[in-house]
Amino acid sequence: MLRLAQCGTQSMPASKKMLMAKHYDVIVIGGGHNGLVNAAYLARAGKKVLVLERRYVLGGAAVTEEIIPGFKFSVFSYVVSLLRPEIIRDLDLPRHGLEILPLDGTMTPMPNGDYLWRMNDHAKTRRELQRHSKLDAEAYEEFGKSMVPMCRFVKPILGMVPPDPTSLDPRDLKALAFLGKRFLSLGAEDKYNLVKLMTMSAADFLDQWFETDVLKATMSASGIIGTFLGIRSPGTAYVLLHHYMGEIDGAFRSWGFSRGGTGAISNAIGDAAREAGAEIRLEAPVARILIKNGSAQGVVLENGEEIRANVVSSSVAPSLTFLNFIDSRELPDDFLEDVRRYKYRGSSGKVNLALDALPNFTCLPGPGRHLRGAISISPSTEYMERAYDQAKYGEFSRRPYIDMVIPSLTDPSLAPPGKHVLSCFVQYAPYKLSQGTWDEQRDAFGDAVIDTISEYAPNLKNIIVGKQVITPLDRERQIGLSEGNIFQGELSLEQLFFLRPVAGWARYRTPIRKLYMCGSAMHPGGGIMGAPGRLAALEILKDTGKGKN
Repeated sequence: MLRLAQCGTQSMPASKKMLMAKHYDVIVIGGGHNGLVNAAYLARAGKKVLVLERRYVLGGAAVTEEIIPGFKFSVFSYVVSLLRPEIIRDLDLPRHGLEILPLDGTMTPMPNGDYLWRMNDHAKTRRELQRHSKLDAEAYEEFGKSMVPMCRFVKPILGMVPPDPTSLDPRDLKALAFLGKRFLSLGAEDKYNLVKLMTMSAADFLDQWFETDVLKATMSASGIIGTFLGIRSPGTAYVLLHHYMGEIDGAFRSWGFSRGGTGAISNAIGDAAREAGAEIRLEAPVARILIKNGSAQGVVLENGEEIRANVVSSSVAPSLTFLNFIDSRELPDDFLEDVRRYKYRGSSGKVNLALDALPNFTCLPGPGRHLRGAISISPSTEYMERAYDQAKYGEFSRRPYIDMVIPSLTDPSLAPPGKHVLSCFVQYAPYKLSQGTWDEQRDAFGDAVIDTISEYAPNLKNIIVGKQVITPLDRERQIGLSEGNIFQGELSLEQLFFLRPVAGWARYRTPIRKLYMCGSAMHPGGGIMGAPGRLAALEILKDTGKGKN
């Protein structure tokens, strides 16, 4: 028997024998930006790390792909602002190729031929608002000032492990006391505003500040991104704050493009991880997590290959991790029930267009600075709420909210000379349709988006040379985002902080020993932020120590 076993091993390909012989300190499932951040921090601490990515390209939702010859798209995500400054510094990402180009404001075309244009230039934005309302120009100043303490209150929370409010552990009590002390340090008006932000709808909150409808509609759009909620749904004011406090390497309230597309961010993090010693394998889909005596032991790939590790860290969604990769008998029933109740409810789609000229908006004809920022199809609060009404009943919005950017104006490397890429984030596109399937409705959805933009830029249909329409189902199929939710789960109040993703399990650990979660389903949530990957790595290092296990 021993001789037969030896013969079998000798006949095995050398590459497979080598892989079987390897044992890792940590296996990271998923090569999205959070998984890569997780791997980079662990490798920098001396861990032997393996990242397993099922696609041919790194990045998950933060990828750049040449879908149409000559045109490079940030296929799923498209702008960046929440990438944590400490990650940029710790991993020295600029040295690995990261370059963020500022996004130059937001222009909203209006059906009557007018427009609202909020620029990065404060004085110009104030003059622009005065065209619509002198009162709102004054209120905009006060609004900005009042949001600063809100952002300062929330910002440290993005970098902390959620405390367990039911625990008597001194560390949890200390963290809760820290939050209580910060809240008490706010002025009376700031306390009221913070409570309103955590409980009100985005539209109702903005109603208290402004009178110009197009301004309220465009600002409230930040409160619905990635959620299956309308601008008048309670809780969306917090999502507005989540996006309002964006920053680029410490520059507050800044948004931008990554040169080379969002895939360049993932590649920079991946390069930093490799430099620290991490190994990254592409086209290596995981089939299941190996568990023995309630402890993670490694993974099995879809091709049957087993890879052993002391720790497994999953950056993919809870539904995949706990319902697909693990036998239900290994998990507590109440935990499984909570995982099944966790809300994804993907609500957005994406339309990427290759153009042989620039779109010509009737409100501001010709090329200009207004095309170098975001262009928002959000002409009124009624328009926004009607778009949501259709989604509530399982239909995609025929006249949707659209957030567009033309990154090739800032980064010409994305398209051939004289040509451009137009990236459109679209809401609403519900994952569950009341009639038909997304495979049947995809073209109609894309046409609705193009028709809507054409109402404001009539030349659009004549300059399209290629298009890509992405539905929530496509996101689920291609990059494993359950129900196509861009945040790996809604940022609703009952799914935040110590409740994300499951009450009692928000500290990156799981009921399976040595199995951790490091993706956007964990605090502080989604966006190209990297914070969940970093915080999970720090918790793994607390449990296992630096260096090899």
